[in-house]
Amino acid sequence: MNHAEWKALIADDEPAARRGVRQLLATFPEFAVVGECRNGAEVLAALDVAAPDVVFLDIQMPGIDGFEVIRRRTAERMPAVIFLTAFDQFAIRAFEAEALDYLVKPVSEARFAASMKRLIRKLRSTALSTRNDTLVVTTSRGATVLHVSDIDWIEAAGNYVQLWIDKRSYFLREPLQLMEERLHQHGFIRAHRRALVRLDGVRELSRTRAGALVAVLGCGARIRISRRRSAAFAAAVRHLGRPADLQSA
Repeated sequence: MNHAEWKALIADDEPAARRGVRQLLATFPEFAVVGECRNGAEVLAALDVAAPDVVFLDIQMPGIDGFEVIRRRTAERMPAVIFLTAFDQFAIRAFEAEALDYLVKPVSEARFAASMKRLIRKLRSTALSTRNDTLVVTTSRGATVLHVSDIDWIEAAGNYVQLWIDKRSYFLREPLQLMEERLHQHGFIRAHRRALVRLDGVRELSRTRAGALVAVLGCGARIRISRRRSAAFAAAVRHLGRPADLQSA
């Protein structure tokens, strides 16, 4: 247990099922079981106390079921989820809930190992993405590491953020507010409700004919600054020695 990299929580109302998952996990020393839960209420409490990296979550439990656990906690605040169930009719709902995998009991060793391979890959990618100077995004070719200093600006895109590097963009599932908190130390500042800009990438500031402030980035992008943030944004740019307000665009 002292050498474990990650923490696992097992949630199932059947003791035999919990024991089975624990036995399957025993062959993966990277994981330490930090708790077992019999129902959804216990899971919600354990998520805060144990802070697991993965929860093996039974769908049908007394009171609060697995789906309700995610709904109450929200998908953004959940660890990786591997659903456990004796039935296969919940598969679509499971993946709509953004579960990493869906295992039908009884689970074979081969099927469990395949699921663990996916889990380990995800956790290692997540660990790399939490480094201060890099972000890991998923593309059609696999995981890609982005250096924060290369990102020109970031915009909200539903439940994702869209990271712009010159004319290319990448998607990362994270709210813009959390991204702002993570990258503030790297000089990113809010331009408007849906966008962040890297200050040292601002080439100049200009004004539209209507008087709106616009940040012109080195990559050529033009990001409008909200009226409420204009003064603070311009002051931050001046602090870096960039040109301030120019003539109307």
